[in-house]
Amino acid sequence: MAAARRTGAPRHETGPAVVLSEAGVPRAGGMSRIRLVQIYRIGSVVLALLLAIAIAQTAVAQVGNDRARDVLIDQVDPAALEQYHLSTAINAQDAAIREYALDGGRDRLADYRAAAAQEATSAARIRRLLDGLSGGGPVLRLLDTATADSRRWRAEFADQVAAGPGGTNLEPDQNRRARQLHNLARADMAPLEAGITGLHRSASDTLRSRAATATWSTRAALALVVLAALALALLIRWTVLTPVSTLTGRVRAVATGDFGHPLDVPGPSEINELAVIIDAMRERIIDEWRATVEQTRQLDEQTEELRRSNAELEQFAYVASHDLQEPLRKVASFCQMIEHRYGDRLDERGLRYIEFAVDGAKRMQALINDLLGFSRVGRVVELEDAVDLTEVARRALDNLAVLREETGAEVDVGGLPRVPGERGQLTQLFQNLIGNAIKFRRPDEPPRVTIDARRAGDEWEFRCADNGIGIEPRHADRIFLIFQRLHPRDAYTGTGIGLALCKKIVEYHGGRIWLDIDGTDDGDESAQGTTFHWTLPARRPTGLGTPLTGPPALNTASDPATGDTA
Repeated sequence: MAAARRTGAPRHETGPAVVLSEAGVPRAGGMSRIRLVQIYRIGSVVLALLLAIAIAQTAVAQVGNDRARDVLIDQVDPAALEQYHLSTAINAQDAAIREYALDGGRDRLADYRAAAAQEATSAARIRRLLDGLSGGGPVLRLLDTATADSRRWRAEFADQVAAGPGGTNLEPDQNRRARQLHNLARADMAPLEAGITGLHRSASDTLRSRAATATWSTRAALALVVLAALALALLIRWTVLTPVSTLTGRVRAVATGDFGHPLDVPGPSEINELAVIIDAMRERIIDEWRATVEQTRQLDEQTEELRRSNAELEQFAYVASHDLQEPLRKVASFCQMIEHRYGDRLDERGLRYIEFAVDGAKRMQALINDLLGFSRVGRVVELEDAVDLTEVARRALDNLAVLREETGAEVDVGGLPRVPGERGQLTQLFQNLIGNAIKFRRPDEPPRVTIDARRAGDEWEFRCADNGIGIEPRHADRIFLIFQRLHPRDAYTGTGIGLALCKKIVEYHGGRIWLDIDGTDDGDESAQGTTFHWTLPARRPTGLGTPLTGPPALNTASDPATGDTA
């Protein structure tokens, strides 16, 4: 047992047997435990039923409350208001027709007819509001009585007066009869008002009762939700928290070194299976840890070998910059001396051979320096937080002064921002792009180059456009590969590293560079010139400019006359 603990191989003296499930996952064997899914399924069904009953009861009570409120607000209250308008209209008719009988004014007659129309409108609306309403039948009968008495008064008195010229004194008998009929119509308003008031009282009582029912139903539903939440909390504590706490304590005991501590815990089947899975995982982790230790040792050995290899490559680069270039300079120098001293003794073919040798030596030297410059990108020692690209572009143009003067090139540099980066590499980037734009010019007009920038989110997007011979869209990806040339060496000089170096500088600074294919006319690739776009971050990216150790910085200055890396 002690040996088992030292080696990390668990040996459970107590606990469940470990078997494999159909999916190959360890599970507890011989255990008949209730599963969490069964507990929560039953609890969810019960809780759903209780909540459904509570919600249904609350909904029914709320619907009844809304219906009682609608009856009171939309029917009874408007009917009471119209009863007031009805009573007012009957009184207004009597006053208007009597004044017409005294003075014969036509406006009094118009007031009488308007009051009669208002009576008809109010009576019709009361009928419409109370039609079909519980308890509205007796009120409608009272309304019929009132309107019938009012019509009788108008037929026997008011309409007869309105048909006359007006301005005549009423007969005493006619006046007395009119008073009796009008008082009868006015007396009908009291029972009508009492009936509508009774409807209002009944609707108010119903509304209060329904509101109380809705309130208690809502409270009952909330109480049920609270009780369900408490029950759910107790259920989670009993089925999850307590078993997980027990499992945590036992796993902690194993983590402290007691590898023989049993992990079987009381509770649902899922918790017990989790304990068995953790136990199997512990065994696998121990085995994989042993394998990882061996892999780490091998990785350390490979890392050390890679470090030695990098040191040898750096030493080779240093030797290539100095020792390999010295024989090339001697070859070029002695060939030139042969041409100077023995040129009169050599024929044309011999002079051409010397010229080939000198040119080959110079091209080999330029190729070595370009390769060194390409490999040195990313080995920054000093990185500035804000490089003024306007100053960088000016320095690049100064380096290309001779080439610009020879070709009559016009370079328009717009407002350029400050970005984080390495000043020398950014100068090399602008110099290569401007130099290429001038070098690959059309013979019929002087080159024109435009450089500008615009902000695009968290980065700056730059553009270098020219009116040169252009690049076919099918070469858009190929031009950024090292040693890739689209033209013969005798047509355009260069080593084929310039754009690859630009791409590496831009990507090292956290940006990207591409050829503007949309600006190229497929029918005449030279008509639109060439436009390059590249981006640089506006703020310093994480990890940019991490210093690397290496040999001393090498001199790979570009040829200011051509823009190519010398």
